[in-house]
Amino acid sequence: MPQPIQFIKSAKELRGCPPPEKPEVALVGRSNAGKSSFINALTKGQIAKVSQQPGKTRLLNFYSIGEHYRLVDMPGYGYASRSGDEVQEWRSMVESYLAVRENLQGLLLIMDIRRSWTSQEQDLVDWVSQRSLPVVVVLNKSDKVGQNDKAKALKALRDRAVGVQKVFVVSAQKKLGVKEVEDFVFKEWIRSPKELL
Repeated sequence: MPQPIQFIKSAKELRGCPPPEKPEVALVGRSNAGKSSFINALTKGQIAKVSQQPGKTRLLNFYSIGEHYRLVDMPGYGYASRSGDEVQEWRSMVESYLAVRENLQGLLLIMDIRRSWTSQEQDLVDWVSQRSLPVVVVLNKSDKVGQNDKAKALKALRDRAVGVQKVFVVSAQKKLGVKEVEDFVFKEWIRSPKELL
């Protein structure tokens, strides 16, 4: 049974975020990796807007997951068609949130299973490790590849990624593996959250 999920609000800066009285889990990843589709798969609905055009998410979007915690859908990185000023604005917004949001419990790094682990992903993991924030990798769009390619992608990531707590292979489109991610987040990050300041 999926958790009730509800869109709360969008924010462009920290002062626009909801009060930090509940644990939060951030969804990060490249543009078009399927973050919004993953949110929809959690609810078996269409609460998050999905677009074929990369870079549609431009704000921090907050969703309540039942009474327990929130998901924060963040703008994707790695999309080069935006202006330099806009990219810098996004980066400032995301980094400020990740650096100081006191109720943040961990990050779900959503990746297209067909893409390789790069220095951008490793830099992100290294950066948030300074706050002792765990990172779980969600290899999405697994329905686009065969079993052999899934195994190769999983092995390649485990060989290259350093500091990742766990890796899941999912298909948000087919709703495969999503519940396992949700169960892990609730058990490991939410049931015994880090102390909120």
